[in-house]
Amino acid sequence: MSWKTERVTGSDLGLDEALDLYRDSGLGARRPLADRERFAAMLAGANLVLTARDAQGTLLGLVRAVSDFSYVTYVSDIAVARAHQRLGIGRALLDATRDAAPAAKLVLLSAPAAAGYYPHIGFTRHESAWVLNP
Repeated sequence: MSWKTERVTGSDLGLDEALDLYRDSGLGARRPLADRERFAAMLAGANLVLTARDAQGTLLGLVRAVSDFSYVTYVSDIAVARAHQRLGIGRALLDATRDAAPAAKLVLLSAPAAAGYYPHIGFTRHESAWVLNP
């Protein structure tokens, strides 16, 4: 299977196709998908959004990130359609994210089920992450 990664503007993504991808990927369980307005704002507010699409234009994967393009890129979400996981799409999206901001380190919080994936592609665990919920 082949796909193409591309940098896009989050607000230009089809909201329904992005919501469907999040549901299908498993990431939707930890995101406010029922609140369409908030989810649309999440997409629009990210200044680095990359997609992976097949030749027919089907959305297979997405990275949503915030970057200063100099020091750090925070990867908020990486979602890959369940049927297309383990094919290299996630890695290709992260490579494209790194290419968009080559001087910046990538930082992310892993979903529990994905924690074993990131060391496999070169990430190291950081023990001092903190979260303050609204």
